[in-house]
Amino acid sequence: MKIFYSFLCFFILIFNSFSQSKEMQVYLLDKGVSESLANYRKQEISDVTYGLSFEIPNKKEEQIKANLVLGVTLPNHPYRYVYLDFKEKTENIQAIEVNGKKVSIVHENGHIVIDSSALVSGKNSISISFIAGNLSLNRNDDFLYTLLVPDRASTLFPCFDQPDIKATYKLSLSVPKEWSVLAGAHVKEKTEKGDFTLYTFAESDKMSTYLFSFVAGKFKSATQKPGLEMTMLYRENSPEKFRVSVDTIFNLHQQSLDFLEKYTHYKFPFQKLDFASIPVFQYGGMEHVGAIQYRESTLFLDNSATDSEKLNRAKLIAHETSHMWFGDLVTMKWFDDVWMKEVFANFMADKIMNPIFPKVNHNLQFFTAHYPSAFAEDRSLGTHPIKQHLANLKDAGSLYGAIIYNKAPIMMRQLEASMGKEAFQKGIEKYIQKYANDNADWNNLVELLDAETPLDMKKWSDVWVNKSGRAIFTDQIEYDAKNRIKSFEIQQQAEDKSENIWPQVFQIGLVYAKEVKVLSVNINDKNTVIKEAIGLEKPLAVVYNYNGFGYGVFPLDGNNLNYIADLKDEMARASSYSNLYENTLIGNVSPEKAFDCFLKGIQTEQNELVLRIVSGNLNTIYWRLLTEKQQSKVQKQLEGVLYERLQANLSANIKKTLFGLFSSIAYSDSAKASLYKVWNREISIPNLKLNEDDYTNMAMNLAIFKHPKADEILEKTRTSFTNPDKQKRFEFLLPSLSKDESAQNAFVESLKDDANREKESWVSVGLANVNHPLRQESAQKYIRFSLDLVDEIQRTGDIFFPKDWLDNTVGKYSSKYAFDEVQRFLKENPNFSPILKRKLFQATDLLYKAQNIKKETE
Repeated sequence: MKIFYSFLCFFILIFNSFSQSKEMQVYLLDKGVSESLANYRKQEISDVTYGLSFEIPNKKEEQIKANLVLGVTLPNHPYRYVYLDFKEKTENIQAIEVNGKKVSIVHENGHIVIDSSALVSGKNSISISFIAGNLSLNRNDDFLYTLLVPDRASTLFPCFDQPDIKATYKLSLSVPKEWSVLAGAHVKEKTEKGDFTLYTFAESDKMSTYLFSFVAGKFKSATQKPGLEMTMLYRENSPEKFRVSVDTIFNLHQQSLDFLEKYTHYKFPFQKLDFASIPVFQYGGMEHVGAIQYRESTLFLDNSATDSEKLNRAKLIAHETSHMWFGDLVTMKWFDDVWMKEVFANFMADKIMNPIFPKVNHNLQFFTAHYPSAFAEDRSLGTHPIKQHLANLKDAGSLYGAIIYNKAPIMMRQLEASMGKEAFQKGIEKYIQKYANDNADWNNLVELLDAETPLDMKKWSDVWVNKSGRAIFTDQIEYDAKNRIKSFEIQQQAEDKSENIWPQVFQIGLVYAKEVKVLSVNINDKNTVIKEAIGLEKPLAVVYNYNGFGYGVFPLDGNNLNYIADLKDEMARASSYSNLYENTLIGNVSPEKAFDCFLKGIQTEQNELVLRIVSGNLNTIYWRLLTEKQQSKVQKQLEGVLYERLQANLSANIKKTLFGLFSSIAYSDSAKASLYKVWNREISIPNLKLNEDDYTNMAMNLAIFKHPKADEILEKTRTSFTNPDKQKRFEFLLPSLSKDESAQNAFVESLKDDANREKESWVSVGLANVNHPLRQESAQKYIRFSLDLVDEIQRTGDIFFPKDWLDNTVGKYSSKYAFDEVQRFLKENPNFSPILKRKLFQATDLLYKAQNIKKETE
């Protein structure tokens, strides 16, 4: 009996193990990396190392031969399978050896399967010869760079492409001998081999696959030691831009490092902090360990740069440097918490700016940087919670957007204000210490913060992090016979009509003839009585969100808007202008009244950051919410006001912002003539500093505005570039600027081929040119074309491109025709990806809003 029982147990064990192995194989039916596969691998796999070599030829059309030696430790139990991710053609896999023995190639749905028969308990070595995938290599004629976030590492080489399997890398690169290289570790050895140079790098720090990178190509190099020694690769060839920018670029990295070490009480955690500036880079920057990548135009500024442009550069550098701690050192377990690394990078970048730009109103800067963008997505039908569920890593790109980049920092600032700065910082210190070189999720952080505050963190974060949308505030104010406040109550209602309540703090300003009485408000319920207001005299105006901390749409008297421009507090003006815009979009204020208020702001505003809000909102209302008749009525007035103000004695920053707005609406004959004279350097506007990019933008606008000399303007611009990268960009854009509709049509049609979409930032500009409001009558036939192609854009493009594609096609329209096209598309595609539908709703929010506003005015 005992023998039978032992046999039965053995049989059950074998059966269960066999069943488990079959269950594991089910994962192969999924493309991408499912949560279940990721969890299985995390349990089974440890001590991962990658040895990678790439042979990069002279010509970008030629294949890149590569080899991987993967080290991995497996647990001590039978029937193991190793599943590697490699989203390339099977024929790109040339040979596989496991522990010194050649094995057959099994490749299904983007996964390489290593059978248990070749594996051993403990350490294993897997060697794979392969042709590197091109999708994420970003190959150009004389340079290339990898960009592997969020799941693109597996398009380049076989790997465990999930954030919670960190590994070290030993990399070697064979490149044309005139090329430079940059990667996450120092160069250990350099060997000349004929027309090529072999670079062997030391072992890297531990990192997730999406943070591995290398850059190779014809770059110049600069090294400085502002504290930590750093090296920068760059292609910028303007001596002035380099001279004016180079020291600042290095110093900003060091200042960011110094702040972060002090704030976190944790030393810079990696071997080095080098970086590359890349002309065609898809994003502002990417936080690769030891080798950050930036878009070159953001780093290199000249003497014409405004304070805002300088501040944006500093914030970008601080953002990417912050990632060294938040994202690279402590990494999210799964990409549903990708927002955590972004919220901290943005939140810390804002803090870092304080000592670097002491004259800037940083509360105002925070507001202008985050609130308009957050509102743009959160008010749309495509809104979503900060934290989103992610079933498969292949969909991780859909998580990115203004909610995680802009709403999340607003949430974090509210949390810090509710907890107190010291308690908040102490919780963050513990978070960095506990999870250094490891992975953590939001719940891990909540647990640490909860220990530092009496605030119910789980309840607080549930609505801010796990729910979508924003609050719409209303008020009830009663006055007694003496015109004193008798009662003052604020009501909060979720914009989506749910029961959500956002606990938050903000200020209310009661405006009187000689002063503003500021009241602090702490909202925790649907209805809040402002006791401090009782007995105060009736104010001339009530300014909600006076300090810009509150998140939502606040009460506004649409018949009394003149006070906004006269508010002395610049933060109050910015918040009020923003609130006016949001009230306009939800139908509480007419576009004409809002336009008049913003026009007054254009004439009086002296703060660049506030003026940017005014200018941007006025531009949107003009092009998107006014009818053609209303535009005709105010266009000459707007042009005149702007051009007259440009002649006044104003700062260079104000002039640059005003000129940007003038250039965007100068399409009447007289305004075009003035713009042409500026472009042709026939006239000079006092204290207006313009650079090559500004003249290029003027040329593009003049072409779109159908200036009589448009062809001559474009050709003169094309031949004026000294930077070959900028010339290639302009030549790519030329068909989109042509007055010939057939050339514009050919440009749009060419985008069917993904090879013509490689330079995504160029494509976005070209689409914006074609779909400009003045061209939409002829371009609207491509709305359906752009909608039909968006699924392919999602598959082949980088993380921000699907939204950019939609923003610059159907997202440019306000017409009933465009609205009907979207409805028809959705009706005919009932299985359209929910992820892409959300992006579509975000991109077309103004299109939807315009229909509602126009119905109300008819």
